[in-house]
Amino acid sequence: MNILVLGSGGREHAIIKSMSMSKRNSALYALPGNGGTSQLAKNIQGDVNDFDLIKNVVKEKDISIVVVGPEDPIVRGIYDYFKANPDLSNVKIIAPSKHAGSLEGSKDFAKNFMEKYNIPTARHKTFTQENIDQADIFLETMNPPYVLKADGLAAGKGVLIINDLNEAKKEIRSMIIDKKFGKSSSKVVIEEFLDGIELSCFVLTDGKSYKTLPFAKDYKKIGEGDTGLNTGGMGAISPVPFLDDEFLSKIENKIIKPTIEGIINEKMQYMGFVFIGLIKVKDEPYVIEYNVRMGDPETEVVFPRIKNDIIDLLDSMGTSKFDEISLEINTDHAATVILVSGGYPEEYEKEKIINGLFDIKDTVVFHAGTKKEGKNFVTNGGRVLAITSMAEKYQDALKQSYDQIKKLRFDNMNYRKDIGFDL
Repeated sequence: MNILVLGSGGREHAIIKSMSMSKRNSALYALPGNGGTSQLAKNIQGDVNDFDLIKNVVKEKDISIVVVGPEDPIVRGIYDYFKANPDLSNVKIIAPSKHAGSLEGSKDFAKNFMEKYNIPTARHKTFTQENIDQADIFLETMNPPYVLKADGLAAGKGVLIINDLNEAKKEIRSMIIDKKFGKSSSKVVIEEFLDGIELSCFVLTDGKSYKTLPFAKDYKKIGEGDTGLNTGGMGAISPVPFLDDEFLSKIENKIIKPTIEGIINEKMQYMGFVFIGLIKVKDEPYVIEYNVRMGDPETEVVFPRIKNDIIDLLDSMGTSKFDEISLEINTDHAATVILVSGGYPEEYEKEKIINGLFDIKDTVVFHAGTKKEGKNFVTNGGRVLAITSMAEKYQDALKQSYDQIKKLRFDNMNYRKDIGFDL
């Protein structure tokens, strides 16, 4: 089968790496891809939101399955575009519909969905310019810190956690009236702060049945001890050491099953991944957010643990065979550490030559922000490489990744030295 993967990050490289090992892989394409994907697939220049270009590529390359990595084309309706186009009717697209995409595209939509299906989440209320004065009253009923979330997509930057009440009142006006995060903060969700430890749940569903993929724990802050600015993710571990059978059963019954039932009841067309961002408060799971695609860098520890033929698994979706396939999961622990450009997540420089890539052993290097220039790989983004190792214990997997990182270098390379510190 010919497969097209949309996206350019470590997530897409990890998906392509798994697909490259499939017995059903004829040809792999990445749009636009990165330096790493170019070693396993043919990179095609283009924008993931240029649906007409993607249609032409699918027809020209005789693509059977399209896997959509990032959220933007999903929320903009790429699934609906494919389904409305007769030329693409035989192509399987791994992405939910625009309607289902609202689970990620609108925090307000997601919160209402959780409320309707009794899925545990933080106490919350949504505000716009029309009722902004009531936001002050709602904030006064809460204890600090105060969590303010832009309703729409804001590239991971639309969440503020504020300790001071007056500052929170000021910031909500900055978000709604001054459009701090552009159109995405014309509506803001204020929610109660939940104190606990976070984890990531991934579900693969065809809108009828589902399979729960390995759980992961990621690290979003730039600084050691989870300090500093939020990033796209600085590292991840799978499985999650504190996820025992009792807690897993609570997640399954209180969150995963009601989520899938809600998708079915709301008649959402859903052919793809559901990311459920969870937090463990005492011994209870709560949903922080939904994403309608795989997480990054969690994909770099989840996909290496799936032993099934990935193309076979995706191709079975929407058929009775999907139910029949049992997930086979490697019991080893996977740990990834992200190497980033100096200055990230703020301003950083690109075009730095990456040295040492060919010295890495017993570890997988997933490329994120890289490109190939002649014989060299150079930096081309904030998050540059994901260094993933596997071992019987997560501590050993981490040690292996950190040992291999010593062989890698590029100007102003930065990474967290404490991934897994809280486990």
